[in-house]
Amino acid sequence: MSDPVRQIADAVLYEGYILWPYTRSALKNRQRWTFGGVYPRGHSEGREDDPWTMRMQCLLRGGNTVELDVRVRFLHVVRRQLLDRGRPVDELTVGGERHLSWEEATERELQASPDGVTTLSFPAGSEEEVLGPGASVVRSWEALEGHIEVGVERLSDDLQRVSVEVANTSPWPGGSREAAQARTFCSTHAVLRATSGEFVSLTDPPHELRTHAEACRNEGVWPVLIGEPHERGTILASPIILEDHPRIAPESPGDLFDGGEIDQMLVLNILSLSDQEKAEMRASDPKAREILDRTEALSEEEMMSLHGAVRDLRHVRGS
Repeated sequence: MSDPVRQIADAVLYEGYILWPYTRSALKNRQRWTFGGVYPRGHSEGREDDPWTMRMQCLLRGGNTVELDVRVRFLHVVRRQLLDRGRPVDELTVGGERHLSWEEATERELQASPDGVTTLSFPAGSEEEVLGPGASVVRSWEALEGHIEVGVERLSDDLQRVSVEVANTSPWPGGSREAAQARTFCSTHAVLRATSGEFVSLTDPPHELRTHAEACRNEGVWPVLIGEPHERGTILASPIILEDHPRIAPESPGDLFDGGEIDQMLVLNILSLSDQEKAEMRASDPKAREILDRTEALSEEEMMSLHGAVRDLRHVRGS
């Protein structure tokens, strides 16, 4: 995956991961993993929709043979539990630094077979990090199982329909919402690259392909063209609404996990937090600590660049 493509895919992967004020106590952060969830199958029984699968379809035009690189990515929830001499605790202060028990996530990425079924399997596990004498943090995760199915259907001599289905078949013993999230593929999305031919925009398809575009079935994601504006070789099945060829502003100081907001506003809001709020932000999540450290290190010039930029100047004739 090229850097510009991965930049957008990573922004999608972490959209809503943790929101301003980036603290565990904030009401908006008490229910996380709200985008792109593919849940364990038993969790969805009795529901009319089918949230244990993610399905996408798109159109590929040109090329006698179809050669695809299909990558499926998601976040795997990790429980962060603090231990004080082996006893689980909610928080610890070690060497003057406060730590809180909460949740994190690890990135998962699989390259799927371009025509067939690929098994998905991640065993349960845990790892311990020593923070100081008698103090440690244990990160643990549940087992995940599922499969990815990719299919290509020829609609005409010059047109194919590409389908990707991601299914979560992880064992579901029942339990709380947190137990379900621990077995969920969070922020699930797919990146498809064609070595020949061009993908068709489903947002604005050519007139002659509108019927085929409208027949494409997409559940839980929406395919958008990605890369440079002239490129048609890569498509992102995104769990959030995006336009074709989305871009990250070069002035952006880094990911703030909320692509729908303005970077300048979030930066100013972070700088306006109280010392107590900043201390909790540092303790809530390592990625939140990175945001705070990065924001407080911004230079005056970098802050000024966030006021806005003119990308394109055009002469407008008077009537």
